[in-house]
Amino acid sequence: MFGTVVWFLIGVVMLMVIWRTGIGMLRSMTSPLPPPPPPGEMRRINVRYRCGVCGVELRMVMAPDQDPPPPRHCLEDMEFVAPIE
Repeated sequence: MFGTVVWFLIGVVMLMVIWRTGIGMLRSMTSPLPPPPPPGEMRRINVRYRCGVCGVELRMVMAPDQDPPPPRHCLEDMEFVAPIE
């Protein structure tokens, strides 16, 4: 009799933990995205460029907009390097 009560209580506790975890995950997926930063403020990006003349590579991680113009190296615009993924 005591063993049955213990197993029942363990089952109820597991049910509550699983229930709360599931509800928390669903709520996190339905929360709206934050608004974009104001113009002129730096944004996080991950873009790679390569110089067509000398082959130097550059990774840009911060820029004032999501699609920045390519930087210049060896007096020419650098080429965008597509991600391998």
